[in-house]
Order: sequence, then structure tokens, then C-alpha cells
Amino acid sequence: MSSFIIAGTHSGVGKTTIAIGLMAALRKRGMTVQPFKVGPDYIDPSFHRMICGRPSYNLDTWMMGNRGVKNTFAKAMKIIPPRPPLPKGGWGDFQVGIIEGVMGFFDGKGGRDEEGSTAHIAKVLKMPVILVVDASAMARSAGALVYGYEKFDPMVKIRGVIFNRVGSERHFYMLKQAIEDRCNAKVLGYIPRDEEISLPERHLGLVMAGDRVVSGQWSVVSKRLVSLIERFVDIKVILRIADCGLRIADSKSKIQRPIHWMGAPKSEIIRIAVAMDDAFCFYYQENLDILKELGAKLVFFSPLKDKRLPKGIKGIYLGGGYPELYAKRLSVNKSLAREIKDLAERNIPIYAECGGLMYLGKGLKDLKDRRYDMVGLFSYISKMTKKRMVLGYREVIATKDCPFMDKGEKIRGHEFHYSNIDEPSNKIKKVYQLTNPPTPPFRKGGKKGGLEGYLYKNTLSSYIHLHFGSNPEFAKGFIEKCRRL
Repeated sequence: MSSFIIAGTHSGVGKTTIAIGLMAALRKRGMTVQPFKVGPDYIDPSFHRMICGRPSYNLDTWMMGNRGVKNTFAKAMKIIPPRPPLPKGGWGDFQVGIIEGVMGFFDGKGGRDEEGSTAHIAKVLKMPVILVVDASAMARSAGALVYGYEKFDPMVKIRGVIFNRVGSERHFYMLKQAIEDRCNAKVLGYIPRDEEISLPERHLGLVMAGDRVVSGQWSVVSKRLVSLIERFVDIKVILRIADCGLRIADSKSKIQRPIHWMGAPKSEIIRIAVAMDDAFCFYYQENLDILKELGAKLVFFSPLKDKRLPKGIKGIYLGGGYPELYAKRLSVNKSLAREIKDLAERNIPIYAECGGLMYLGKGLKDLKDRRYDMVGLFSYISKMTKKRMVLGYREVIATKDCPFMDKGEKIRGHEFHYSNIDEPSNKIKKVYQLTNPPTPPFRKGGKKGGLEGYLYKNTLSSYIHLHFGSNPEFAKGFIEKCRRL
């Protein structure tokens, strides 16, 4: 199985546009495409899933570690089913993995640390890289730019370059000459400047693939994008580059049994309700997989539409998303809110993060300061702000009261939100000690760092999106708590 990485010189260069364009073009040829996304992102994977018809997995060396990245990549590539034979003239039994990078190629956790960067993923997986360059305001300087990226870390192999937002054929010819004069990477083509392939942005600049605006435009955008890819980009050479990568998924010696495997017998399978709709849609696919591997049957429900929770559940998982966009609809669904609160009072384990945290509070205020009642399990009120409050990696240390991990256990995740919450009452237990808390005034820190993770009975809410792959003991503890009740 072949694979490659689509990286960019910086954020906004057009990685996502070109990555999903290539995915769509290869799918059009009848190929099976397994998508991946570097870093803690939920938006781009939603597009990947829509195009490829299969879940996209996040790869992050800071959250998952090198071994976790290798295992996740290998597992996802290994489970690709055989594709039916193509008609004569088809591409044969070809399967490819496409990894979309994050931010700039070398951007990760810090200025001197490669962890979390696309470059680090490329090194860990020994993966060939195709670099996307925004050429809208340069010509020969592109040669210096790509040359610098090649030399910055010689252990990374940049095999090809695709130019985006190119003004004309003459412009492309100048760019191509500049690369061929100094660089090792092969010029694979370009995408002309074209406003028709731009997807709309709205709330906080984030738009999921399932958004009605996007869904309505996607058929038009995808046809135009695939047409440009097929006309101006050398897909055959890209596939040859992909075929040169380390075939990690083909080597049994590279695949290790996941460290979170429990082998739970079918008789012990328990039902976990997972909120999944337009308001709650931020989940790492790996988290869902780990829960299933630990013996959970995930039963999806919609806090926007469903008046009751699924029957026979032993726990609830409320992920992040956009509850602020649907606050009114959530507030009028009082029967579901009452049931969730009742189950929490009866000690049913509930895990909520970010949007889920906001939903479990007493109320939610939107940007116009309109307040909507939420579940009311916690006394805090969340309030939307125009300014981003927090962005960054987080490491959590469990305190003695954490219900799903032993005291001193660590797990990693990421935090990104435009909302804030009232300082919770001292009566609410805080069971997370953060090793790298954000600076005040958002969250006041103690002597050893910030406190977070709000606990009521067996309900744990937090702004932090945890990646269970960084310590599956958290997911195991959640499942075991559900199993015992």
C-alpha cells in the first residue's frame, strides 16, 4: 500500500484544497483512499470522510507518541478492504494513504521542538512529502523557499512540489525553472487562481463538511477542483512518489497489538451513548475505536433531535462541537436534558469535553449575550467571546478524585475554544492538574499549575479534548466504571 504526505510552507497555503482534490481525483479513478490528518483537528477529517467514504485518523507525535502514530497508521491502512476489479483501462488494485499536514511543514509544539509537526510525522513514518507552495506573490523566490525547506532538515524527503494560486502558464514556467535550477524536488504541477474552489467560512472560521452551506456547494466545488487537478497536476508521478514510501502497513513486524486492547468478551459489551449531530461532532476517530476495542457498543444520539437517550446505556460521551450555534434548540429539548441530569444524579458515568462541558452547565450565553438554559448539572455559565480564549496542547495529571484514572496518571490532549466559563464554585471538585496551563486570566493557576476537570459524582467535564491514545487507561477507566454500575 502506497502513501504520501501533503504539507504546506505555512497555514492557509491550500493544503486542504489540494489534499481533498487529490483524494477526490483518485476516488474517481476507483482507488481506495485512506485519509489521515496531522495534529488535533476535527474539521479537515470531516471533509476527508465525506470524500473517501471512510474515517480519517489524526496523527500527532506529541499526543500519541511515535509508537502510537505508527500503530494508528498501520491499523488504518491494514483494514482497507480489497477493492473490486476495475474495468479494462482502470488503475488496477491500487490503494493509497494520503496524510494532510498541519500548519507549516515544520510547525509543531514549539520553536525548537519538532513534536507535533508534519515533518516529524514524515520522519516517523519514513513518508515521502509533497510540498504545497502559495505562489500568488512570488516567482523565482519560490526556488529559495523550497531550497530552504529541503535543507532545514535533510532527514525529511520532499519529493515533489505543487504550486497553488498560480496566475498564468508563464508564471508557472518561471516557478518551475526556479525549482529545477536549485532543488531536488520534482515540480508536479499547479492549481490556477480560482475563486470557485474556495469553500465558505463562517462561525469562528470553522466549517464542518456536514454543514448545509458546504454540502450544498460541494458537488459544484468538487467537480471544478477535480477538473483542475486532472488538468494541471501530474497524478501518475504522484502515485510513483507514493509507491516509494515505507510500506509500514504491509510489514507484520511493524504492527503491534494496540496497548489498549482488552479482549472483552461479547457478554460484557456495554452500550455507551455518544452525542453526534451538528452541535456535537468533534471526536478523534481513535477515541471511538479505543472505546469499542475495550468492549463498548457506541450508540449515537442527537441532543438536537432526540427526546430520549438510547435504551440500555451504561454511560454517555458528549464531545465538542458548536452548541452555541444551536443553543436555542438545545434549550427547548428539556426532556433529554432532564434525563441526562437524572442519570448523572444516579451516578451513571458521563464524560464531556468542550462543547459537552458547555452543554452540562447552567446556561450558555451567545455573542449577543442572550442566555439559554442547558442541562444544569454544573453551576457554571459559558459565554461566547469574539476573541479566541485558548489554543494549545495540554497534559493532564489525575488527582485522587479523578473517576477514570488513578492519581498521578497522565494523559494528553488539546484545547481550542472561543468561550469562557464563570469561575466554578469551590464546591465543584477539580480533578485535573495541568502541567502546562494557559496563562491567566482565563484560568487561575495553583502552585503546580492550573486546575481543571470539573467533577460531579461520576460526571467529568473539561475544556480539554483528550486523545485516548496518549494513555488508554483513561478510556479503560471510563468503561470499567460504566461496567460496574
